[in-house]
Amino acid sequence: MLQQLFSPSVQHTLDLVGIFVFAISGALLAVRKNFDVFGIAVLAEVTALGGGLFRDLIIGAVPPAAFTDLGYFLTPLLAALLVFFLHPHVERIQVGVNVFDAAGLGLFCVAGTTKAYEYGLGLTQSATLGLATAVGGGVLRDVLANEVPSLLRWDRDLYAVPAIVGATMVVLCIRYDALTPFTSGLAALTAFVLRLLAMRFHWRAPRAWNRRSTVRDE
Repeated sequence: MLQQLFSPSVQHTLDLVGIFVFAISGALLAVRKNFDVFGIAVLAEVTALGGGLFRDLIIGAVPPAAFTDLGYFLTPLLAALLVFFLHPHVERIQVGVNVFDAAGLGLFCVAGTTKAYEYGLGLTQSATLGLATAVGGGVLRDVLANEVPSLLRWDRDLYAVPAIVGATMVVLCIRYDALTPFTSGLAALTAFVLRLLAMRFHWRAPRAWNRRSTVRDE
């Protein structure tokens, strides 16, 4: 078995924090789309748990943690309730929410990659599921809200790339038998910092070389 980055109790707390922040982003989008309270709750749950559910179903970790730990299910509902009543105030601290979202991205890409490898997947497949754990909920959120997923849009700051870097660092450490709490934390921190820098300097992925498309930019 691979070493855990933190003790089980601390890891569980960090998972709940990441779930809560991801749920906030889903609930805020629902408010902007003028969804009702049920829609707000659904987007909060999907955003927070979608990536982890997808990973657990792929690796055969069933029933998924979201259905065995009541805290995982209730935390997004708490976030949805908070946004339902206080969304103007939450909007004003959007920068802070984005910082925590970046932290969740870093933690989830590392945790997802590690868990996938522990269940017998290869290094490349584990990194792929680490990425899916980190960004899958956001993709489902955007699809349900009838939007092009953010990580596919050229006009959005890099989101998937920091998660890819973090997941790749983890599998390289596994490959060279160097995965420790320190190196796992370093991978999560790298993804976190890259995401913050992307938001700060508006780093974006390049579009097709020598692009001649007549499609209007959106």
